[in-house]
Amino acid sequence: MTQAVLFAAIASAGLVLGAVVGMRSMPPVRVLAALLAFASGALVAALAFELFEESFVQGGAIVSAAGLAAGAVVYVVVDVVLDRRAQAAGDSLSGVMLLAGVVLDGIPENLALGTTLAATGGSVALLAAIFVSNVPEALVGARSMCDNGRSVRFALVTWTGAAAVLALAIVAGAFLLEDVNESALSVILAFAGGAVLAALSTTLFPRAYRDGGPWVALATVAGFLLAFTLGSVGG
Repeated sequence: MTQAVLFAAIASAGLVLGAVVGMRSMPPVRVLAALLAFASGALVAALAFELFEESFVQGGAIVSAAGLAAGAVVYVVVDVVLDRRAQAAGDSLSGVMLLAGVVLDGIPENLALGTTLAATGGSVALLAAIFVSNVPEALVGARSMCDNGRSVRFALVTWTGAAAVLALAIVAGAFLLEDVNESALSVILAFAGGAVLAALSTTLFPRAYRDGGPWVALATVAGFLLAFTLGSVGG
């Protein structure tokens, strides 16, 4: 219980921190892009070696592949629907739609983190990746809300609420899956990995490259290396 709550608090703190900074100032776009790229590289390492590999070992190739594909399909479908609504809403709701996107991206990531608590005792690499990715996304979203007429209080309350929702996803992943059998856990791990991989390919990588250019590749490599090292040490 204590470890799940601690992981939830640390991961979600990135959203609150980003929102507070964003309401006060806006760092250079290239800095935000580098942070997103760093987090994306870390997420790649974490999902490959601590989600999908664990799923493959427990459930085999067919089960893990099916779960991975299902997670990606579900994420893409929901993301397309959300993107269409964002385009219809226009700039006035851009900050709110960014918030919705962060929650959509964050739920599979945080459930995956909770799943690792149930399966392997918790992934420090995935925890670090989620924290780092939350900061720039909340920063841009909160700043957008304030620029479009929302109050500082509204921005802070909504992003804190999102942090609470994602924290609950971690705790739920840890406790609801604690006694699940290996086959079911294999599917869940792979499903979470597929959703995270889809989020990376459709959102995080494109945004980082758009805002930071080709040099963000170095930040991506650094994030991968850090997460792989943390996973190796933790293992």
